[in-house]
Amino acid sequence: MKRGYHHGNLRQALVEAALALIAEKGPQGFTLSEAAKAADVTPAAVYRHFAGRDDLLAEVARQGFDIFAALLEYAYDEGRPSPLAAFEATGRAYLAFARKYPGHYQAMFESGLQPGQHPDLASVAGKARATMDRAAESLVKALPEARRPPASMVSAHVWAVSHGVVELFLRGNGGPQPWPAEDLLETGIGIYLRGLGLLSPDR
Repeated sequence: MKRGYHHGNLRQALVEAALALIAEKGPQGFTLSEAAKAADVTPAAVYRHFAGRDDLLAEVARQGFDIFAALLEYAYDEGRPSPLAAFEATGRAYLAFARKYPGHYQAMFESGLQPGQHPDLASVAGKARATMDRAAESLVKALPEARRPPASMVSAHVWAVSHGVVELFLRGNGGPQPWPAEDLLETGIGIYLRGLGLLSPDR
């Protein structure tokens, strides 16, 4: 006999089922019917909440970006204790999120979803990006205006480095490494910030 759910509970139960399936098979490795079976409901019940698998994945990704945005905001802490420390903290938060929420991370970045096709997802993803931009903006203010790169470019570079470290080394796609992912990220960002003149050469 299939389980009875209140409206909101079923929706979240399907999200939880999708997270378990993502961990087992990856974000593109399961069907909506499998999600229904894992949640112990009929496939017909799923369609009352989600139009298809991508719609379900978009909700998993939306919830992930919501957590991610909150972690970044907490790490940034309004630029305390210094713009540099706050900026570096957002990079570490990226790795911490990927480690603690791998199912959400995969739905967000490895499912092939286009946030523009899911307005709720695009909105919360933009919130996360805005925090990274804000952290970069307070940091680059220390540079003379004539050689100050756009803050959004700096945050995009650090996002790309963070994402690369997660994909290749935290998730094991680059093979075994003698250095922890956190050390790779910290040294990579350090080299980048020294190149901009935001860190002294001996730091």
